[in-house]
Amino acid sequence: MSSILTNVSAMTALQSLTQTNKQLEITQARIATGYKVGSAADNAAYWSIATTMRSDNKALSTVLDALGLGAAKVDVAYTGVNAAIDVVDEIKMKLVAAREPGVDKVKIQSDISALQQQLISNAGAASFSGENWLSVDSGAATYTATKSIVASFTRASDGTVSVSTIDIDITSTELFDADDQSGILDTEFTTTGAGAVTVAVSTLDITAADIDNTDLDEMITSVDAALASMTTAASDLGAAKKRVGLQQDFVGKLMDSIERGVGQLVDADMTEESTRLQALQVQQQLGIQALSIANANSQNVLALFRG
Repeated sequence: MSSILTNVSAMTALQSLTQTNKQLEITQARIATGYKVGSAADNAAYWSIATTMRSDNKALSTVLDALGLGAAKVDVAYTGVNAAIDVVDEIKMKLVAAREPGVDKVKIQSDISALQQQLISNAGAASFSGENWLSVDSGAATYTATKSIVASFTRASDGTVSVSTIDIDITSTELFDADDQSGILDTEFTTTGAGAVTVAVSTLDITAADIDNTDLDEMITSVDAALASMTTAASDLGAAKKRVGLQQDFVGKLMDSIERGVGQLVDADMTEESTRLQALQVQQQLGIQALSIANANSQNVLALFRG
């Protein structure tokens, strides 16, 4: 039936064109933003997962920064201990030289004193971001024997989050302790020779009265023991440095994996979307033509009334 009040063909063509325009708007938005899920309205479940994982990735980025800071602290302490080992080696050599009969012990002590000052200077300078793991004051209110480095951010299956740390005990790396002189280099020992002096590696003096070979031998033994302790400290710091480095690599790769996973959920396939855009543009043009043809039907009815 032909009617001038109700144009069914035009209504059908208009509905089809409207639907095509809506799909075209969605496709154009995906191409413009790069997302197939850009808001909760697109896919609430995927959007929620992606938003949570992006937030977690930002937390992991902060963890990576914390690991970098921790790695720097460990590296500074490691460098300081290595430098101290070299200096203490020199002190041991001077003590061995002092065992030679007829040597000028005053001059040797002058060299040893310079090396001792170098030890104090090195330990004091081994500080990063206000923290010094070699020269400490265990009596200070802010002192802690265990240093923690933020290592990871974890979200459990029930949604709870937690932060884990790498803990480093610095009691074995302390060279000087201002509170009780319990560091590797300021712990005192007493020789049993004729001199019977009470000294530390950082304070030993071979020019004291009545110092004999027994005293010198015990000084050499104590210095060698300090070297062994410092070697252990360097090994511990080296192991901590390696662990922090491995954790940095892991966190970096984990962030990349999360980013890829989120992308698979919400990123638009640009090849697919561009193909769909071209198809929808053709459909839009055909819809416009179909609507134009449907509207022309009324003109055909009018022609019937012309004489």
